[in-house]
Amino acid sequence: MMKPIALAAALAVLLPASLATAGPIQRACMASDRAAGNRALCGCIQQAADATLTGSDQRRAAKFFKDPEAAHATWVSQSKSDDAFWDRYKSFGATAEAYCAG
Repeated sequence: MMKPIALAAALAVLLPASLATAGPIQRACMASDRAAGNRALCGCIQQAADATLTGSDQRRAAKFFKDPEAAHATWVSQSKSDDAFWDRYKSFGATAEAYCAG
């Protein structure tokens, strides 16, 4: 069994730092076929998420990359919590577009 320090050192060498510390939006973006693995763009989008969404909101929004129907279901939902989330999600989208368009 590896000691914790040796394991941490091995992981630091094996995992790129940006992926080891990537947030849920960046990981979902990198895994999607739309971003084509554009690390800079996905990192920028994660920064916009960090500025506008809670961790819980980020995890929920990250699922939209794989399941766009989940986004649609949230958008058409009649629930107040979904409406509040959607307002935050729209703010995230506008921030990401303004900050990351280039």
